[in-house]
Amino acid sequence: MSDVITSDLTAFDGPTVVGDLNRLLRLRTTPIGMKLFATKEEMEAIPRIRRPTDVHTTDQIVGQASRNGWTVGITVDDLVGAQCSTVIGLTPRSDEWLSGDQMAGVWYATEEDAAAHQASMDVAQAGTYQAMVVSPLASGRLNPPDICLIYATPAQMILFINGLQWTGYKKLEWGCVGESACADSWGRALATGEPSLSIPCFAERRYGGVMEDELLMAIPPHFLPKIIRGLDALSGNGLRYPIPQYGVNNDVRAGMGVSY
Repeated sequence: MSDVITSDLTAFDGPTVVGDLNRLLRLRTTPIGMKLFATKEEMEAIPRIRRPTDVHTTDQIVGQASRNGWTVGITVDDLVGAQCSTVIGLTPRSDEWLSGDQMAGVWYATEEDAAAHQASMDVAQAGTYQAMVVSPLASGRLNPPDICLIYATPAQMILFINGLQWTGYKKLEWGCVGESACADSWGRALATGEPSLSIPCFAERRYGGVMEDELLMAIPPHFLPKIIRGLDALSGNGLRYPIPQYGVNNDVRAGMGVSY
């Protein structure tokens, strides 16, 4: 685990964590977990697993869990191509994938730009896993998940981050690859074990159902109890969601005296 943020290894209780997040942040979208499996058989042993009958993007599979509340398992054969499967480590970075030739002239002006984009993407290590499952955290079916995916508005997300920084403060820094932003969220979190914030990309919004005002935090589950303790402490100080508007024309001194 990187030292970007450290956390105690608290036993993970998905239903309780979700209840606390909804109590403190009023999330609109179902918090979910993602877990990689060494074999297809292990994936299919998850209770009440759904298997796709059509070809999808990983964005759609994640959306089926976060928007529909489903538990869904996939292998590389269920995904539309290597752009999706490479990020979650089901296929290795090939020379063809690294070339980015399918994006040249569409998302990037030149083949060099497209290849630079591909090289910048954070992806899970390939070679160990054959399958992946996403499931609502409250179901407890992934015990525990490798990472959790939390969709939130910017106002909710900054308080989530404030909760993370309440103790053991560290400055958090993230990147943005642009299109294929799943590399900034679940790709980076799977690869590094660090909290990873992203601005969901065109594909996530077009195919995955991500709303215009949502950000995505991908985060290993052991961080969440720490964040909830931080959010509870902030709430006790009057720093809670929703953030009440003070007014742009009012004398600021009374409000500042309470919050700072």
